[in-house]
Amino acid sequence: MKKKIVKALGLIAGVMMISSCTEEMEWRDSGVSAPAELFAPTDNQSITLQSSATASVVFDWGSAHSEDGIAPNYEVVFDKAGGDFSTPLYKVTADVGGTYNRATILHKTLNMIAGMAGIESGQSGSLQWTVIAYRGLSSAKATVANAVNLTRFFGFDEIPGSLYLVGDAVEGGSISCVAPANGEYEVFVKLEGGKSFTMNSAADGSGTSFCIDGDRIREGNDGYTVGKTGIYRVSMDFNVASLTLMKEVQSMGMFLCEKNAIPDGWELNYEGNGVWANNIKLDRAVTSWGSDERYRFLMTYVDGSQVVWGAIGTNDSKPGGAPAGDIYYKLYEYSPSDPADRWSLKWKWDSQFDGVLSRVSVTFNVPVYTHYIEPPK
Repeated sequence: MKKKIVKALGLIAGVMMISSCTEEMEWRDSGVSAPAELFAPTDNQSITLQSSATASVVFDWGSAHSEDGIAPNYEVVFDKAGGDFSTPLYKVTADVGGTYNRATILHKTLNMIAGMAGIESGQSGSLQWTVIAYRGLSSAKATVANAVNLTRFFGFDEIPGSLYLVGDAVEGGSISCVAPANGEYEVFVKLEGGKSFTMNSAADGSGTSFCIDGDRIREGNDGYTVGKTGIYRVSMDFNVASLTLMKEVQSMGMFLCEKNAIPDGWELNYEGNGVWANNIKLDRAVTSWGSDERYRFLMTYVDGSQVVWGAIGTNDSKPGGAPAGDIYYKLYEYSPSDPADRWSLKWKWDSQFDGVLSRVSVTFNVPVYTHYIEPPK
């Protein structure tokens, strides 16, 4: 009986302790004060945005305080001019996981937010920004907001990871572009006059669609039509949303340096997908001191302008020497008026091809433009 009484008293005491703890440990969220000042960008500051991947703006504000003494977290919020931030356009977490009273925001992000506010590419407009402090479930918005005037760059917030020309005008209906630099695309392609094409991030046209609008690139499905059927070099810079080159190629040939010309029969034929080739009897140029096999390539556009495709720097070796292997055949673009003359921007073909009918091919539309000399197929 005595043991039962002791157990009962212990049980009652335990219930009382739990009840007491429940009353004393009742959850109460810590309050947080509103940030009092916005330091930078200053009110009505103007910023011209750049397409650089690293360009950024630091947003800075005064600290908020929480009742429990623990530093709050912050978010920068953006809204249209005159908005009340009840449905902000965009939020950006402060630096170091939200714990700092500053936020480093990329120009590309600001360009995107400006677009969400209805500011067109290349145009200027105003947004407003403020800061919200958080502690637990409590939050407090700053009592002030700053306007910021942004000039958007001509470009895209999200540059496609791949790009294709698609449409009835395009050889095969779809052709892949190459990216010689980040955000830049280029393709050599046969286009049929009177028929249209667009650009798309997917080969089958199911991705994001882009179109040419004058000398600009924009999102959309409007087709572009060339005046006549031909082989075209098309270059685009999505960093600044621009069509940088659209030229019809008239001819491509193997240029014999000693002759300072493309010998008869040394023209290359377009075979499709950026490949020019021909079977050429590689006779050396006869000189007063012997014979010479130095060569490069010359591309001529319909407008009469030309571009040289040659070796990089001075190269007086043959394949198998130094440099050796595939790197020997890489193509680099030069202007015919380049200070380095035709004797520097050239190759020498291997002796096995002397006086022999050989297949000479130039290949674009690949990550590294190249050429080869080999037995005829």
